[in-house]
Amino acid sequence: MILVTGGAGFIGSNFVLDWFKGRAPAEPVITLDALTYAGNLENLRALESTKDHRFIRGDIGDRELVRSLLAETKPRAIVHFAAESHVDRSIHGPADFIQTNIQGTFNLLECARTYWSALPENEASRFRFLHVSTDEVYGSLGPNDPAFTEATPYQPNSPYSASKAASDHLVRAWHHTYGLPVLTTNCSNNYGPYQFPEKLIPLMIANALAGKPLPIYGDGLNVRDWLYVADHCSAIRAVLEKGAIGEVYNIGGWNEMPNIEIVKIICGLLDTKSPQTAARAGGKHEGLITYVKDRPGHDRRYAIDAGKINRDLGWKPAETFESGIAKTVDWYLANQAWVQRVQSGAYREWIERQYGATQQ
Repeated sequence: MILVTGGAGFIGSNFVLDWFKGRAPAEPVITLDALTYAGNLENLRALESTKDHRFIRGDIGDRELVRSLLAETKPRAIVHFAAESHVDRSIHGPADFIQTNIQGTFNLLECARTYWSALPENEASRFRFLHVSTDEVYGSLGPNDPAFTEATPYQPNSPYSASKAASDHLVRAWHHTYGLPVLTTNCSNNYGPYQFPEKLIPLMIANALAGKPLPIYGDGLNVRDWLYVADHCSAIRAVLEKGAIGEVYNIGGWNEMPNIEIVKIICGLLDTKSPQTAARAGGKHEGLITYVKDRPGHDRRYAIDAGKINRDLGWKPAETFESGIAKTVDWYLANQAWVQRVQSGAYREWIERQYGATQQ
């Protein structure tokens, strides 16, 4: 049995779905998710009839719930995805990020420590606490700086990345102080199915299909490393199965690219795959690109050196950016009903507040 926190969110739900894919019998999974705006139980609909999957709605900050859940289910591992993760939202409302990412992780660590300490020795030796984090904790790189490694000093620049950096430090401290058997992963920008359409790639796809402006911050030359979500899931499995206790593993896609190039690639794919919306956009979706005022403290470049996980665990991404983005566009085209359902009135108000007032 494993416990997955935040398992109805984007990366978490992909991980849970992947866990059961092609594996018989699969190890049972308990998914714990508070179902905030980005958590969507519909993401896990394919597992409704799977007897080895159980969903529980709840907050990682609820100590009594987490404690009783651990005592009841006796997981051999906790895979911790639950987090507030959108930089723009953290700028406008940092309190939720402090509460979930710092206080929530602290609560989860304390419950895990109590649970692990009481396990028989043979079970305690097998237990793992895997904390999923981000490359944003390392700060921003210059154009010629070497990519982030596991030894790169932390320099978080947004409330989001600062809250994730704090959670990373808590996980490290609980290992060094109490001996809790932890693993930490720091990943680059994920993309793929089920991503909430406030992040760059799904937002561009959704807006392009609707004939809406494609808002690009600043000059569009901010660079990110892009990791297809299924590759991220396979990397987490490798770390959980073979990672050394107390170690950190950076997970990247070896795909550095500026935001404007990403958007132009999406537009080109949609020109071919959705010619009717291209026609409405004047022949090419690229004509919808609109530059908007840059967000405060926008990091210029992230890049991940994923050499350690390749050397130590034998992991490397299966997808190129070209293959991953094509699969992603195809998924969103085939799942427009999902997109429409998650685009609630509150979501539309958020997009209007964030981008509508900042267009140049």
